[in-house]
Amino acid sequence: MSNDSQQAAYNESFEPRRGRVEIEIGALVQSQDAVYRIIQLIDFNSVIGVNVETGRSVPLRIGELRAVDVTENPSLNAPQDLSDIADDDWQTAQKRFAAIQPLINQPHIGRKQAEQRAKEINVNPATIYRWLQRFNAYGSVTALIPMKRGWKRGNSRISKETDNIISQVIRDYYLTRQRPTVKKTVIEVSRRCDELGLTPPSHMTIRTRIAQISEKDRLRARGYREKALNRFTPVPGRFPNADYPLAVVQIDHTPTDIILVDDVYRKPIGRPWITLAVDIYSRMVAGYYLSFDPPSETSVAMCVANCMLPKDEWLLLHNVDAQWPVWGVPKTIHVDNGADFRSNNFQQSCLAYGIDLEFRPVRQPRYGGHIERLLGTLLREIHELPGTTFSSIKAREGYDSEKHAVLTKTEFEAWLVTLICKVYHQRRHSSIGMSPMRKWEIGIFGDATNQGIGVPPKPADRMTALLDFLPSFRRTVQAFGVTIDGLRYYAEALRPWINATDPETGKKRQMVFRRDPRDISCLWFFDPAIGQYFKVTFADQALPSMSIWEYQQAREKLKQEGLSSVNESQIFRAISELRAKVDAATENSKRARRQAQRRKEHERQLTSPKLQEKSASAPQLAENAELIDGDIDTFGDIS
Repeated sequence: MSNDSQQAAYNESFEPRRGRVEIEIGALVQSQDAVYRIIQLIDFNSVIGVNVETGRSVPLRIGELRAVDVTENPSLNAPQDLSDIADDDWQTAQKRFAAIQPLINQPHIGRKQAEQRAKEINVNPATIYRWLQRFNAYGSVTALIPMKRGWKRGNSRISKETDNIISQVIRDYYLTRQRPTVKKTVIEVSRRCDELGLTPPSHMTIRTRIAQISEKDRLRARGYREKALNRFTPVPGRFPNADYPLAVVQIDHTPTDIILVDDVYRKPIGRPWITLAVDIYSRMVAGYYLSFDPPSETSVAMCVANCMLPKDEWLLLHNVDAQWPVWGVPKTIHVDNGADFRSNNFQQSCLAYGIDLEFRPVRQPRYGGHIERLLGTLLREIHELPGTTFSSIKAREGYDSEKHAVLTKTEFEAWLVTLICKVYHQRRHSSIGMSPMRKWEIGIFGDATNQGIGVPPKPADRMTALLDFLPSFRRTVQAFGVTIDGLRYYAEALRPWINATDPETGKKRQMVFRRDPRDISCLWFFDPAIGQYFKVTFADQALPSMSIWEYQQAREKLKQEGLSSVNESQIFRAISELRAKVDAATENSKRARRQAQRRKEHERQLTSPKLQEKSASAPQLAENAELIDGDIDTFGDIS
């Protein structure tokens, strides 16, 4: 790599930020270079703000508002990665969050309430206000992590072996009908660690892990099945605690009932998958993700990011003239028991944003009824399109789905967005007695009998919101860079960390990397010393951009050829050979066309449209970023 290219790669960096843009009366926001105080909410698109310097009132577009930079207390927005946060500090942040949680959603907190809560947890009322201020400033549990001079992240992290022992003891010992106490569970973990020569974790680490188990899972596993059913079975037609917008969001996947065609030859390539999120209170579609790839952690990440972020640019991308005023961080995400939802990375990301992750009890379909009904509604609408597969073989009898297929993924997605915004959101929903859009408006702005919660805060940074939910890796940095899945990556940003050791343990220090599976040609490395991400590319610049599934195909091909070990040059040749075969067979083979289309979709990287206004904090990345187009602001990684 030349010096110029090395420097260019090094410059592709940004400081992650998990702040929120508060959209409420009295909140300070920034538009262009001026700071305003909001004095009136007009609708989902605009507010009235007073310039704090001139005193002039002007209309402001919500989509153009940014969070005001916080400089008074640098510790509040110190960048950090969740993988690097010490275990004890995580526990402290979780305790602080639990202390202020009853006060978070209240519009006005009086002195009496603060004093009462402070007395309950034995702290000073000023401490309660300070924790609330920190959390409200960023909307993230990471804001409550104690930050102090000389703080060393990761010093007290437990080892993977110890973590596995804790999980095993909780699963096989604590969550049983014998109902052992928490104290006995702590002793059992210590006993097993001692047998393996491992340092036992602190009792608070184990108690925190047990406290994270939902009450219904704890009751059911410990033999209180009837009590769990009585306490947590929803009233028909009403989901528990879904009392306001974004209180509960359900997410699920399904293959769509339609055959799509490729962009080039307009020939059938198969059915795409859709990951869908629905707000239970209003039945509004909160977000979605459409892909030819089967459900995965990436599907969940894209859907959650789409749910949290404003969708104005997304509507513009698909040329849909409509409103979709759903954004903000859900209080609870309700999902099934799929492995993609149970990944440690996804659960930790939800925790960092203060999202309660609840899993549907096994063999209890009523808990997923809302999202399944919505998926069924959308699939029935699809049955009107050419190329539909209908819902069963019997319903499809006499109809050739592939012969009638005419829509590309882009065309189908534009149709889907139009259906969601202009049809589903606008028509009367039988369960709530009004349209989802009207229910959402009442939940936000209120009416004669109901008080609204106000416009939800916007995440301050698109890039951070996406990265926070993408897969993360921990690797030591060698002289040649880092290796993930047999592929080597290098950038000048890694040089200071080559063979770095932990000053406390003397062992090699593992750093945090994040990767988009759709394009594994680069990683995002979090530098804990300066609190920024840096883009790290393939060490071999001759390697092409590729998705993880292309890479796995290439490895499988080499394995079938009997090569016991592979190197990057072999991978390169295998991928080139596979692509050549796909290109040659594209016009005649549906599977090959599907592979070509998947590669094309991954190369597009359409996580959001390119914004006109580049981020001031990272102009180079805004021009060159391949992972996502859009604004890039700052705060920290949450692995």
